[in-house]
Amino acid sequence: MGRNAGEDIIAGLDLGSTAIRMVVGQMLEQGGSEGLHILGMVEVPSEGIHKGVITSIEDAVSSTSACLEKIERAVGLPIEHVWVGVNGHHVLTDISQGVVAISHPNGEITEDDVERVVDAARTVATPMNYEILHVIPRYFSVDGGSPVKDPVSMSGVRLEVDTHIIQGSSGHIKNLTKTVYRTGSDIDDLVLSILAASEVVVSERARDMGCVIIDIGGSTTSMIVIEDGDVIHTAFIPIGSEHITQDIAIGLKTSIDVAERLKIFGGTCVTKGLTKRDVMNLSEFGAQADEEISRKLLAQIIEARVEEILEKVGAELKSVGRAGVLPAGAVFVGGGSKLHGLIDLAKRELRLPAALGYPLNITSVTEKINDVSFATAIGLVKWGADIQADMPSGKWHTIMSQLNASKTVATNVRKWMKSLLP
Repeated sequence: MGRNAGEDIIAGLDLGSTAIRMVVGQMLEQGGSEGLHILGMVEVPSEGIHKGVITSIEDAVSSTSACLEKIERAVGLPIEHVWVGVNGHHVLTDISQGVVAISHPNGEITEDDVERVVDAARTVATPMNYEILHVIPRYFSVDGGSPVKDPVSMSGVRLEVDTHIIQGSSGHIKNLTKTVYRTGSDIDDLVLSILAASEVVVSERARDMGCVIIDIGGSTTSMIVIEDGDVIHTAFIPIGSEHITQDIAIGLKTSIDVAERLKIFGGTCVTKGLTKRDVMNLSEFGAQADEEISRKLLAQIIEARVEEILEKVGAELKSVGRAGVLPAGAVFVGGGSKLHGLIDLAKRELRLPAALGYPLNITSVTEKINDVSFATAIGLVKWGADIQADMPSGKWHTIMSQLNASKTVATNVRKWMKSLLP
C-alpha cells in the first residue's frame, strides 16, 4: 500500500455525477489515542460522468486533475495515492457461503482458518465481465451451530461463513482506474461509496441496533442497511437530485440553471403551511425576465419526486423485512439530502427516525466537515486510515475480508494498466 509524499496522509476521491470531491486526512495523537484529522476538502464540477459511470474519459480526467491540483494547493503536499469510491447502477450484490475443515489438529480455529473460509465464499461464480469488490462476512458458524461473530479460538471440525458479496462491472472499473491513473495518481484501492460513507456517519451502537444510510446523489440514490454490525442489504435507485431539477424546469417552464438555483435556495419538500399567495420572482434566481411563481407549486413538484425516491427506499427495506423496524432509523448523506424538509418527509414516508449524517469522531479545521456532500470522500479517508492502522479485533474480520477482496481488484487493475504500457 502506497504512501503520499511528505506525510503519512490518506486521500479519498469521490467521483460523482455532479461534482468530484476529494478529502485529505491524517491520523494524529489526540488525548492519548490516535484520531483522524481532516487537513483539506475540495470539490469541482464533474464532467464526463453520468449516473456514476464514466462517459468521457478525457472530460473525467480533466475534472479529476482540477480537483487534485486544488487539494494539493490546499494542503501544500503532492497527492500520489488515493482511495477511490465506486458507485452506480452497475454494482451488484449477492449472498455467498463458504465451508472449510478446521486445519489445526486440536480443532482450534485460527485466523488462517477464517481467511480460508472467506476465500471459499469468494469462489462464487460472478456474472460475465464483473469482478468482486468486497467480501463482507455476515456471520460464522462452527459445526453448523448458532451464528457467531468471531470464531477464532473456538473448537470444532467445520467452519462456515455467510458473506455479502459486492461486485462491480469490469468495464466501469477499468475506465474509473484509467481516469485516476491518467492524472498521475496511484490507487490504493477501490471501495463501494455508500459502504465508505457508512463508516463515518453512524455509531457502533446504531450499527448494532439497525439503520439504513441513504446517499442521494445527482443521478442515483444508493442505500445500505446495517444490523448487528453487519451489512444485510445494499441497493441502487436510478433517481437523484438532478431529476428534481429537471422536474422543476419542466413544471415551471424555466431553464435548468434557474431550476437548480430554485431547488437549492428556494425549494422545500414540505407543502404544509404554504398557500398560493406565497410567491417568488424567478429573476432573483437568474431568470432574464420577471416572473412570479407559486412557492407551493414548487414545493409540490419537489415533494412528488422525493416521495418517489423514498417509496423505492421503503420497497427495498420491505424486501429484506426491515420496513419501519430499524431502531437507529435512516441517515441521509449526499448533496440531494440538503433539501429543506427532507428529514420530516422521510420520517413520515419511511416510518423511521431520520437525520442528516455528519462525521463522528473526526476533527477538522474547516467547516466543510459538516457538509453531507462530503460523507463519501471522508468515509474513504476513514476506510484507508482504519486499514493502515490495522484495526483491532472488534472489526478484524471485516477489515481482513475487505483487504483480501480489494487486493484482488487492485492487483488486477495494476496488471491491466501495465499491460497497456509500451
